[in-house]
Amino acid sequence: MRGDHLTLNDGVVPYDLNTPLFSDYAHKLRTIWMPRGAAAHYDAQRSFDFPVGTIISKTFYYPVPTGGDDKSVLADDARSPAVASAGLSLAHVRLIETRLLVRRQDGWATLPYVWNKDQTDAVLSREGDEVALTLQRDDGKRDDFTYVVPNVNQCAGCHATDNSTRVVVPIGLKARHLNRDYAYEGGVENQLQHLVKLGYLDGLPALASVPRNADWQDQAQPLERRARAYLDINCGHCHNPKGPANTSGLTLDIATVENLRLGVCKPPVAAGQGTGDHIFDVVPGKPADSILAYRLGSVDPGAMMPEVGRGTRHVAGVALIDAWIASLPGDCVPL
Repeated sequence: MRGDHLTLNDGVVPYDLNTPLFSDYAHKLRTIWMPRGAAAHYDAQRSFDFPVGTIISKTFYYPVPTGGDDKSVLADDARSPAVASAGLSLAHVRLIETRLLVRRQDGWATLPYVWNKDQTDAVLSREGDEVALTLQRDDGKRDDFTYVVPNVNQCAGCHATDNSTRVVVPIGLKARHLNRDYAYEGGVENQLQHLVKLGYLDGLPALASVPRNADWQDQAQPLERRARAYLDINCGHCHNPKGPANTSGLTLDIATVENLRLGVCKPPVAAGQGTGDHIFDVVPGKPADSILAYRLGSVDPGAMMPEVGRGTRHVAGVALIDAWIASLPGDCVPL
């Protein structure tokens, strides 16, 4: 903390993702720090192999409206500002929590810290917390909701992406998410190349061979690439061949190419409240008849997906997936 700014200490490097996970419209300041002389090892598909002592942080915050009360926060999808030099201005934001992933000898530890209302200190809260907030949307609508800080077990529920080992790993720190430019203090640079220059990453191949997910908001990118990037970061950590949701038969990570695995004309493994009385996960051309679109748009705890990390409806994200489903050709044979 420096005056009215949240600033980064020496060696703490900010980063961003091509397409971020939706978390009730919270903005996120993401950083990484490693011990001197230590480096992560590049992997083309999986999370990088980080050395013991690495600390990954993610601070969740909201921009606040002018003249709003102490519960009001803005709901917008704007990309968080670069903070490499100036830091984060506390006069214009409401800090909620900072989550740490700490690489220890026996694996990753998850540590959620909750900020006080004065934004002067954050206290470790292993049991999680709840914060009452009011979202103020662009159209003037206001929605009361409860922001949920996950407990340490819920953190592991998402970060244990391999259901057979249940080992906690970072989710966003993969090549395809990090392969983008960032406005550092010294200028704009590719994040992966910047980490190499700092000695934080080794084994990076030629940048042209590094995978890169689309930015879900970039209209210049194909609709399918944007939708698949959104599903990859929001759903792929569970819906992958080894993930906690692998028994569903629905795999939504970026590597999946088979239509049936993506849910096209696939009936759900288990019927129930989560289907919304629909019979296929994805019905080409018909998002209103698709379970995937229904669950992403629902705020019913018994139906919504993801199950943890949101209590509000991501209007633009749901619209993106609806548009992708609407663009798919073909028909499903009724059961």
